[in-house]
Amino acid sequence: MDSRRHFLKGVLASGAALTGAVVAPEACARETHTRPAEGLGLLYDSTLCIGCKACVAACKAANDNPPEFSTTDQLWDTPLDTSGYTFNIIKMYRNGTMENKDAEANGFAFMKTSCMHCADPSCVSACPVSAMIKDPVTGIVSYDADACVGCRYCVVACPFGIPKYQYDSPTGQIGKCELCRHRYKDGHYSACAEVCPTGATLYGKTSDLLAEAKRRIALKPGTTTTYPRGKIGGPDQSYEAPVGNYLKHVYGETEYGGTQVLKLSAVNFQKMGLPDLPPKSSAATSETIQHSLYGGLVMPIVALGALSFIAKRNVKPDDDDSSQALEEHTS
Repeated sequence: MDSRRHFLKGVLASGAALTGAVVAPEACARETHTRPAEGLGLLYDSTLCIGCKACVAACKAANDNPPEFSTTDQLWDTPLDTSGYTFNIIKMYRNGTMENKDAEANGFAFMKTSCMHCADPSCVSACPVSAMIKDPVTGIVSYDADACVGCRYCVVACPFGIPKYQYDSPTGQIGKCELCRHRYKDGHYSACAEVCPTGATLYGKTSDLLAEAKRRIALKPGTTTTYPRGKIGGPDQSYEAPVGNYLKHVYGETEYGGTQVLKLSAVNFQKMGLPDLPPKSSAATSETIQHSLYGGLVMPIVALGALSFIAKRNVKPDDDDSSQALEEHTS
């Protein structure tokens, strides 16, 4: 028994060493994907948001999603978070007396939560049947319900916790924001940006949105500037307002390899519920490891070797003697 145990440990150790040898050289082979040049997205400016939730209602209407109740009276739609039927929601940061908007101490602020449409999305990488798809031109991460097998790998993989499973659906589907791509053919764009009264949510090419975000954070707080509304490049709906006390950072510019939904805030992003992510996506790392292990059949070979050894060692000596005697008799 001891010899068997030691031998098995040796097999597994050798397999681990072989695996490491194969993976290590390839560890940096897969670079993090970047945003498409013509990629579409949103810019959310927390300092302009008034928490009216018009975007939440518009998103529900545009996607034919039912209301979700969190109160006993059930008088109106009151979702507490994104779900399989709520693709966009406004959350609130609160501290102390809540006297001042967009202040970390004794203040409050709003934060929009929806799909970030990552440049290198983990949901797309994790999906085994290509039900999650990133358009190579628009960069929109879309979902194909017909291809989905309900494994929910995308739910686990997303660092933002966005894809949600519709547990009460007879077919078992995922619900998430797709930037209202189904409305483009009719001349519309993302419903949340169309209805936002202050331009807190702005739609357009991510490259244009990033330029606009950087313009804002370069301005002196308290001065007056012009804010566009609706869609960059669309009909002029701009207005003038004071500049907020922005953090000098555009969330989504570099996080996780970059996202097509960008955010501005005067309050720490992590306090606003956004994860602190590195510039490299986890998809780049996981795909490299998977392809290294299974592309060369390293892990299957190691596993087969270990199983073969166990099976051989479990054959009783009597069985070996009987087999040998049978061979001698037949010959």
